Amino acid sequence: MLIIHAADIHLDSPLAGLASRAGERASDLVGATRRAFTALVDHTIDIEASLLLIAGDLYDGDWRDFSTGLFFVSEMARLDRAGIWVGVIKGNHDAENQMTRSLTWPDNVKVFRSDRPETWVLKDLGVAVHGRSFPKRDVTENISLAYPDPAPGLLNIGMLHTAADGRPGHALYAPCSVPELVAKGYDYWALGHVHVRAVLNENPWIVFPGNLQGRHANETGSKGATVLTVDGHEITGVEHITLDVVRWEHIHVDLSGSEEYEDALARVRDALSDAVDTAEGRTLAARLTIGGNTPLHSELAGNLERTRAECLGIAEQVGGDVWLERVVLQTEDVAQTVSTDADAMAELLRTVDEIRSSRDEMSALRDELEHSLTKVPGRVRELADLKEVDDATLQAILEGAEATLRHRLLGVD
Repeated sequence: MLIIHAADIHLDSPLAGLASRAGERASDLVGATRRAFTALVDHTIDIEASLLLIAGDLYDGDWRDFSTGLFFVSEMARLDRAGIWVGVIKGNHDAENQMTRSLTWPDNVKVFRSDRPETWVLKDLGVAVHGRSFPKRDVTENISLAYPDPAPGLLNIGMLHTAADGRPGHALYAPCSVPELVAKGYDYWALGHVHVRAVLNENPWIVFPGNLQGRHANETGSKGATVLTVDGHEITGVEHITLDVVRWEHIHVDLSGSEEYEDALARVRDALSDAVDTAEGRTLAARLTIGGNTPLHSELAGNLERTRAECLGIAEQVGGDVWLERVVLQTEDVAQTVSTDADAMAELLRTVDEIRSSRDEMSALRDELEHSLTKVPGRVRELADLKEVDDATLQAILEGAEATLRHRLLGVD
Protein backbone atom coordinates (compact mmCIF):
# COMPACT_ATOMS: atom_id res chain seq x y z
CA MET A 1 0.00 0.00 0.00
CA LEU A 2 1.16 3.55 -0.77
CA ILE A 3 0.26 6.67 1.21
CA ILE A 4 1.16 10.24 0.22
CA HIS A 5 1.87 12.93 2.79
CA ALA A 6 1.77 16.57 1.65
CA ALA A 7 1.43 19.91 3.43
CA ASP A 8 1.53 23.69 3.01
CA ILE A 9 0.01 23.82 -0.44
CA HIS A 10 -1.24 27.43 -0.07
CA LEU A 11 -3.62 27.21 -3.01
CA ASP A 12 -3.94 30.52 -4.86
CA SER A 13 -1.37 32.24 -2.67
CA PRO A 14 -1.44 35.88 -3.83
CA LEU A 15 2.37 36.21 -4.08
CA ALA A 16 2.15 39.84 -3.00
CA GLY A 17 4.55 42.12 -4.80
CA LEU A 18 5.78 39.38 -7.12
CA ALA A 19 3.10 39.75 -9.76
CA SER A 20 3.98 43.40 -10.34
CA ARG A 21 7.66 42.54 -10.84
CA ALA A 22 6.98 39.52 -13.02
CA GLY A 23 5.08 41.39 -15.73
CA GLU A 24 3.88 39.02 -18.41
CA ARG A 25 5.18 36.05 -16.39
CA ALA A 26 2.86 36.84 -13.47
CA SER A 27 0.09 34.43 -14.48
CA ASP A 28 2.55 31.51 -14.73
CA LEU A 29 3.95 32.22 -11.27
CA VAL A 30 0.66 32.94 -9.53
CA GLY A 31 -0.87 29.78 -11.02
CA ALA A 32 2.03 27.58 -9.89
CA THR A 33 0.32 26.43 -6.68
CA ARG A 34 -2.65 25.06 -8.61
CA ARG A 35 -0.49 23.34 -11.20
CA ALA A 36 1.66 21.75 -8.50
CA PHE A 37 -1.47 20.50 -6.72
CA THR A 38 -2.75 19.00 -9.96
CA ALA A 39 0.63 17.27 -10.31
CA LEU A 40 0.17 15.88 -6.79
CA VAL A 41 -3.26 14.49 -7.64
CA ASP A 42 -1.96 13.08 -10.94
CA HIS A 43 0.88 11.30 -9.14
CA THR A 44 -1.44 9.97 -6.43
CA ILE A 45 -3.64 8.39 -9.10
CA ASP A 46 -0.72 7.17 -11.24
CA ILE A 47 0.93 5.20 -8.44
CA GLU A 48 -2.46 3.93 -7.22
CA ALA A 49 -1.98 5.29 -3.72
CA SER A 50 -4.69 4.42 -1.19
CA LEU A 51 -4.58 7.55 0.93
CA LEU A 52 -3.53 11.20 0.60
CA LEU A 53 -2.85 13.20 3.79
CA ILE A 54 -2.68 17.02 3.75
CA ALA A 55 -1.18 18.30 7.00
CA GLY A 56 -2.45 21.88 7.07
CA ASP A 57 -2.40 25.13 5.09
CA LEU A 58 -4.19 23.70 2.09
CA TYR A 59 -5.33 27.28 1.52
CA ASP A 60 -3.37 30.49 1.99
CA GLY A 61 -6.28 32.14 3.78
CA ASP A 62 -9.91 33.00 3.19
CA TRP A 63 -11.01 32.60 -0.43
CA ARG A 64 -11.43 35.74 -2.51
CA ASP A 65 -14.23 33.88 -4.28
CA PHE A 66 -15.44 30.30 -4.66
CA SER A 67 -13.06 29.43 -7.52
CA THR A 68 -10.40 28.20 -5.09
CA GLY A 69 -12.85 25.84 -3.39
CA LEU A 70 -14.30 24.66 -6.68
CA PHE A 71 -10.80 23.83 -7.93
CA PHE A 72 -10.12 21.72 -4.83
CA VAL A 73 -13.49 19.94 -5.09
CA SER A 74 -12.77 19.11 -8.73
CA GLU A 75 -9.39 17.59 -7.86
CA MET A 76 -10.87 15.63 -4.95
CA ALA A 77 -13.58 14.27 -7.22
CA ARG A 78 -10.85 12.84 -9.44
CA LEU A 79 -9.40 11.03 -6.43
CA ASP A 80 -12.87 9.86 -5.40
CA ARG A 81 -13.41 8.27 -8.80
CA ALA A 82 -10.07 6.49 -8.36
CA GLY A 83 -11.11 5.18 -4.94
CA ILE A 84 -8.54 7.21 -3.00
CA TRP A 85 -9.21 8.57 0.50
CA VAL A 86 -8.07 12.05 1.57
CA GLY A 87 -7.45 13.30 5.11
CA VAL A 88 -7.09 17.04 5.78
CA ILE A 89 -6.25 19.11 8.85
CA LYS A 90 -6.39 22.91 8.90
CA GLY A 91 -3.32 24.93 9.83
CA ASN A 92 -2.64 28.51 10.80
CA HIS A 93 -3.35 29.91 7.32
CA ASP A 94 -6.67 28.13 6.81
CA ALA A 95 -7.75 27.83 10.46
CA GLU A 96 -11.43 27.26 11.21
CA ASN A 97 -12.16 30.86 12.21
CA GLN A 98 -10.39 32.33 9.19
CA MET A 99 -12.51 30.69 6.51
CA THR A 100 -15.80 32.48 5.87
CA ARG A 101 -16.71 30.48 2.75
CA SER A 102 -17.12 26.72 2.40
CA LEU A 103 -18.27 24.02 0.03
CA THR A 104 -19.37 20.43 0.56
CA TRP A 105 -16.46 18.07 -0.12
CA PRO A 106 -16.78 14.71 -1.90
CA ASP A 107 -17.39 11.68 0.34
CA ASN A 108 -13.75 10.52 0.13
CA VAL A 109 -12.50 13.64 1.99
CA LYS A 110 -12.20 13.75 5.78
CA VAL A 111 -11.57 17.17 7.36
CA PHE A 112 -10.60 16.79 11.00
CA ARG A 113 -12.53 18.75 13.60
CA SER A 114 -10.92 21.73 15.33
CA ASP A 115 -12.30 21.56 18.88
CA ARG A 116 -10.44 18.38 19.85
CA PRO A 117 -8.29 15.60 18.34
CA GLU A 118 -10.13 12.67 16.74
CA THR A 119 -9.35 9.32 15.15
CA TRP A 120 -10.38 8.33 11.62
CA VAL A 121 -10.33 4.58 11.13
CA LEU A 122 -10.02 3.16 7.62
CA LYS A 123 -10.63 -0.53 8.31
CA ASP A 124 -10.20 -1.67 4.71
CA LEU A 125 -6.72 -0.13 4.69
CA GLY A 126 -5.81 -1.17 8.22
CA VAL A 127 -5.03 2.46 9.09
CA ALA A 128 -6.00 4.79 11.93
CA VAL A 129 -5.33 8.50 11.35
CA HIS A 130 -5.31 10.85 14.35
CA GLY A 131 -5.50 14.60 13.88
CA ARG A 132 -6.87 17.98 14.80
CA SER A 133 -7.42 21.15 12.79
CA PHE A 134 -6.48 24.59 14.08
CA PRO A 135 -9.53 26.43 15.51
CA LYS A 136 -7.70 29.75 15.13
CA ARG A 137 -4.51 31.03 13.57
CA ASP A 138 -2.49 31.42 16.78
CA VAL A 139 -2.45 28.00 18.41
CA THR A 140 0.35 28.28 20.96
CA GLU A 141 -0.35 25.27 23.17
CA ASN A 142 0.95 21.74 22.63
CA ILE A 143 -2.16 20.12 21.18
CA SER A 144 -0.37 16.83 20.47
CA LEU A 145 -0.51 15.90 24.18
CA ALA A 146 -4.27 15.32 23.91
CA TYR A 147 -4.07 13.06 20.82
CA PRO A 148 -5.69 9.63 21.28
CA ASP A 149 -3.77 6.48 22.11
CA PRO A 150 -2.81 4.33 19.11
CA ALA A 151 -5.49 1.97 17.83
CA PRO A 152 -4.46 -1.70 18.37
CA GLY A 153 -3.83 -3.82 15.30
CA LEU A 154 -3.72 -0.85 12.88
CA LEU A 155 -1.09 1.36 11.31
CA ASN A 156 -1.29 4.57 13.34
CA ILE A 157 -0.56 7.94 11.75
CA GLY A 158 -0.68 11.31 13.52
CA MET A 159 -1.37 14.49 11.55
CA LEU A 160 -0.15 17.69 13.18
CA HIS A 161 0.43 21.25 12.01
CA THR A 162 3.31 22.40 14.18
CA ALA A 163 6.64 24.19 14.42
CA ALA A 164 7.81 21.23 16.57
CA ASP A 165 10.66 22.54 18.72
CA GLY A 166 11.07 25.63 16.56
CA ARG A 167 12.30 26.34 13.04
CA PRO A 168 13.83 29.60 11.66
CA GLY A 169 11.27 31.73 9.85
CA HIS A 170 8.22 29.89 11.22
CA ALA A 171 5.97 31.02 14.06
CA LEU A 172 6.02 28.68 17.07
CA TYR A 173 2.54 27.25 16.56
CA ALA A 174 1.46 24.04 18.36
CA PRO A 175 4.96 23.52 19.82
CA CYS A 176 6.06 20.01 20.76
CA SER A 177 9.21 17.93 21.05
CA VAL A 178 10.37 14.84 19.22
CA PRO A 179 10.42 12.74 22.43
CA GLU A 180 6.79 13.73 23.09
CA LEU A 181 5.73 12.60 19.62
CA VAL A 182 7.71 9.36 19.88
CA ALA A 183 6.08 8.60 23.23
CA LYS A 184 2.62 8.73 21.68
CA GLY A 185 3.32 5.33 20.08
CA TYR A 186 2.26 6.11 16.51
CA ASP A 187 4.00 4.58 13.49
CA TYR A 188 4.28 7.86 11.56
CA TRP A 189 3.80 11.57 12.23
CA ALA A 190 2.66 13.58 9.20
CA LEU A 191 3.67 17.13 10.06
CA GLY A 192 3.02 20.45 8.35
CA HIS A 193 3.88 24.16 8.75
CA VAL A 194 7.63 24.10 8.06
CA HIS A 195 8.31 24.71 4.36
CA VAL A 196 11.65 22.91 4.22
CA ARG A 197 11.64 19.10 4.10
CA ALA A 198 12.97 17.59 7.32
CA VAL A 199 13.04 14.11 8.84
CA LEU A 200 13.03 14.61 12.62
CA ASN A 201 13.05 10.92 13.51
CA GLU A 202 13.04 7.52 11.80
CA ASN A 203 11.66 5.12 14.42
CA PRO A 204 8.91 6.17 14.35
CA TRP A 205 9.04 8.39 11.30
CA ILE A 206 8.41 12.07 12.06
CA VAL A 207 8.46 14.05 8.81
CA PHE A 208 7.96 17.56 7.46
CA PRO A 209 7.45 17.06 3.69
CA GLY A 210 8.07 20.76 3.00
CA ASN A 211 5.70 22.83 0.93
CA LEU A 212 4.45 21.58 -2.40
CA GLN A 213 5.53 24.61 -4.44
CA GLY A 214 8.02 27.37 -3.64
CA ARG A 215 6.24 30.73 -3.70
CA HIS A 216 9.09 33.25 -3.62
CA ALA A 217 12.88 33.57 -3.71
CA ASN A 218 13.29 32.44 -0.10
CA GLU A 219 11.71 29.05 -0.84
CA THR A 220 14.37 27.46 -3.01
CA GLY A 221 15.16 23.99 -4.21
CA SER A 222 13.12 20.89 -4.90
CA LYS A 223 9.60 20.94 -3.46
CA GLY A 224 7.02 18.18 -3.28
CA ALA A 225 5.58 15.50 -1.02
CA THR A 226 6.50 12.26 0.76
CA VAL A 227 5.44 8.75 -0.28
CA LEU A 228 5.10 6.01 2.35
CA THR A 229 5.38 2.38 1.33
CA VAL A 230 3.46 0.14 3.74
CA ASP A 231 3.68 -3.63 4.08
CA GLY A 232 1.06 -4.89 6.52
CA HIS A 233 1.37 -2.59 9.52
CA GLU A 234 5.00 -1.71 8.82
CA ILE A 235 6.32 1.32 6.96
CA THR A 236 9.07 -0.04 4.71
CA GLY A 237 9.92 3.09 2.76
CA VAL A 238 9.72 6.88 3.03
CA GLU A 239 10.64 8.78 -0.13
CA HIS A 240 10.55 12.42 -1.25
CA ILE A 241 8.91 13.06 -4.62
CA THR A 242 9.39 16.28 -6.56
CA LEU A 243 6.19 17.94 -7.77
CA ASP A 244 6.92 21.66 -8.07
CA VAL A 245 6.38 23.30 -11.45
CA VAL A 246 8.40 26.46 -10.80
CA ARG A 247 11.85 26.05 -9.23
CA TRP A 248 13.19 28.94 -7.17
CA GLU A 249 16.95 29.24 -6.83
CA HIS A 250 19.60 31.66 -5.56
CA ILE A 251 22.39 31.74 -8.12
CA HIS A 252 25.75 33.19 -7.03
CA VAL A 253 28.42 34.20 -9.55
CA ASP A 254 31.92 35.00 -8.31
CA LEU A 255 33.80 37.44 -10.56
CA SER A 256 36.98 37.42 -8.47
CA GLY A 257 39.95 37.75 -10.80
CA SER A 258 37.77 38.56 -13.80
CA GLU A 259 39.23 41.49 -15.76
CA GLU A 260 37.35 41.31 -19.06
CA TYR A 261 33.67 42.18 -19.44
CA GLU A 262 33.10 39.20 -21.74
CA ASP A 263 34.62 36.88 -19.17
CA ALA A 264 32.17 38.19 -16.57
CA LEU A 265 29.24 37.53 -18.90
CA ALA A 266 30.57 34.04 -19.62
CA ARG A 267 30.60 33.25 -15.90
CA VAL A 268 27.01 34.42 -15.58
CA ARG A 269 26.07 32.28 -18.58
CA ASP A 270 27.70 29.16 -17.11
CA ALA A 271 25.95 29.63 -13.75
CA LEU A 272 22.53 30.09 -15.36
CA SER A 273 23.06 27.08 -17.61
CA ASP A 274 23.90 24.89 -14.62
CA ALA A 275 20.78 26.09 -12.80
CA VAL A 276 18.60 25.33 -15.84
CA ASP A 277 19.97 21.78 -15.91
CA THR A 278 19.20 21.35 -12.19
CA ALA A 279 15.60 22.57 -12.70
CA GLU A 280 14.99 19.57 -14.99
CA GLY A 281 12.60 21.22 -17.41
CA ARG A 282 10.72 23.32 -14.86
CA THR A 283 10.38 27.07 -15.02
CA LEU A 284 13.43 28.51 -13.26
CA ALA A 285 12.72 31.60 -11.15
CA ALA A 286 16.09 32.86 -9.94
CA ARG A 287 17.67 35.58 -7.88
CA LEU A 288 21.08 36.24 -9.43
CA THR A 289 23.78 37.63 -7.14
CA ILE A 290 27.08 38.74 -8.69
CA GLY A 291 29.99 39.20 -6.30
CA GLY A 292 33.73 39.03 -6.00
CA ASN A 293 36.68 41.42 -6.08
CA THR A 294 37.16 42.62 -9.64
CA PRO A 295 38.38 45.67 -11.58
CA LEU A 296 35.07 45.41 -13.45
CA HIS A 297 33.22 46.63 -10.37
CA SER A 298 33.09 50.25 -11.49
CA GLU A 299 31.80 49.32 -14.93
CA LEU A 300 29.17 46.94 -13.58
CA ALA A 301 27.99 49.08 -10.67
CA GLY A 302 28.26 52.32 -12.60
CA ASN A 303 25.75 51.18 -15.19
CA LEU A 304 23.34 48.94 -13.33
CA GLU A 305 20.71 49.21 -16.05
CA ARG A 306 23.07 47.71 -18.61
CA THR A 307 24.31 45.06 -16.17
CA ARG A 308 20.79 43.88 -15.48
CA ALA A 309 19.88 43.95 -19.17
CA GLU A 310 22.93 41.85 -20.04
CA CYS A 311 21.91 39.26 -17.45
CA LEU A 312 18.33 39.21 -18.73
CA GLY A 313 19.65 38.72 -22.26
CA ILE A 314 21.77 35.79 -21.16
CA ALA A 315 18.77 34.25 -19.41
CA GLU A 316 16.93 34.31 -22.73
CA GLN A 317 19.80 32.48 -24.44
CA VAL A 318 20.70 29.63 -22.08
CA GLY A 319 17.74 27.45 -23.00
CA GLY A 320 14.90 26.43 -20.76
CA ASP A 321 12.31 28.72 -19.23
CA VAL A 322 14.13 31.27 -17.06
CA TRP A 323 12.84 34.31 -15.22
CA LEU A 324 15.25 36.49 -13.24
CA GLU A 325 13.37 37.76 -10.21
CA ARG A 326 16.22 40.10 -9.32
CA VAL A 327 19.85 40.86 -10.19
CA VAL A 328 21.87 41.77 -7.10
CA LEU A 329 25.33 43.29 -7.57
CA GLN A 330 27.74 42.76 -4.67
CA THR A 331 31.10 43.08 -6.39
CA GLU A 332 33.93 45.02 -4.80
CA ASP A 333 36.58 47.10 -6.49
CA VAL A 334 40.25 46.18 -6.44
CA ALA A 335 42.69 48.78 -5.09
CA GLN A 336 41.73 52.13 -6.56
CA THR A 337 44.13 53.39 -9.23
CA VAL A 338 42.21 56.50 -10.17
CA SER A 339 44.07 59.74 -9.43
CA THR A 340 42.17 62.19 -7.30
CA ASP A 341 43.89 65.18 -8.85
CA ALA A 342 40.91 65.93 -11.07
CA ASP A 343 38.70 68.37 -9.24
CA ALA A 344 35.46 66.53 -9.91
CA MET A 345 36.76 63.14 -8.81
CA ALA A 346 38.46 64.59 -5.75
CA GLU A 347 35.29 66.38 -4.76
CA LEU A 348 33.27 63.18 -5.20
CA LEU A 349 35.55 61.13 -2.99
CA ARG A 350 35.69 63.86 -0.36
CA THR A 351 31.90 64.13 -0.29
CA VAL A 352 31.40 60.39 0.15
CA ASP A 353 34.03 60.27 2.88
CA GLU A 354 32.40 63.21 4.67
CA ILE A 355 29.03 61.46 4.63
CA ARG A 356 30.56 58.24 5.96
CA SER A 357 32.34 60.03 8.80
CA SER A 358 29.45 62.30 9.79
CA ARG A 359 26.99 60.88 12.29
CA ASP A 360 24.46 63.56 11.36
CA GLU A 361 24.74 62.86 7.62
CA MET A 362 24.39 59.09 8.13
CA SER A 363 21.42 59.62 10.44
CA ALA A 364 19.72 61.87 7.89
CA LEU A 365 20.30 59.32 5.14
CA ARG A 366 18.91 56.54 7.31
CA ASP A 367 15.81 58.61 8.19
CA GLU A 368 15.15 59.36 4.53
CA LEU A 369 15.41 55.72 3.50
CA GLU A 370 13.29 54.44 6.38
CA HIS A 371 10.64 57.03 5.54
CA SER A 372 10.60 55.72 1.97
CA LEU A 373 10.18 52.14 3.21
CA THR A 374 7.06 53.10 5.16
CA LYS A 375 5.34 53.61 1.81
CA VAL A 376 5.96 49.98 0.80
CA PRO A 377 3.27 47.44 1.88
CA GLY A 378 4.49 45.11 4.62
CA ARG A 379 3.94 41.91 2.62
CA VAL A 380 5.85 43.36 -0.33
CA ARG A 381 8.73 44.34 1.96
CA GLU A 382 8.85 40.80 3.30
CA LEU A 383 8.93 39.11 -0.09
CA ALA A 384 11.38 41.64 -1.53
CA ASP A 385 13.71 41.38 1.47
CA LEU A 386 13.38 45.11 2.20
CA LYS A 387 14.75 45.00 5.71
CA GLU A 388 15.42 47.77 8.20
CA VAL A 389 18.10 50.23 7.19
CA ASP A 390 21.05 49.10 9.30
CA ASP A 391 24.68 50.25 9.12
CA ALA A 392 25.61 47.61 6.55
CA THR A 393 22.75 48.69 4.28
CA LEU A 394 23.79 52.33 4.52
CA GLN A 395 27.39 51.47 3.62
CA ALA A 396 26.24 49.38 0.66
CA ILE A 397 24.09 52.26 -0.63
CA LEU A 398 26.99 54.70 -0.38
CA GLU A 399 29.34 52.28 -2.14
CA GLY A 400 26.83 51.79 -4.94
CA ALA A 401 26.33 55.54 -5.34
CA GLU A 402 30.08 56.11 -5.38
CA ALA A 403 30.59 53.43 -8.03
CA THR A 404 27.85 54.86 -10.23
CA LEU A 405 29.18 58.42 -10.01
CA ARG A 406 32.79 57.33 -10.51
CA HIS A 407 31.76 55.40 -13.60
CA ARG A 408 29.96 58.40 -15.08
CA LEU A 409 32.72 60.87 -14.24
CA LEU A 410 35.32 58.67 -15.87
CA GLY A 411 33.18 58.43 -18.99
CA VAL A 412 33.48 54.66 -19.29
CA ASP A 413 31.40 53.41 -22.21
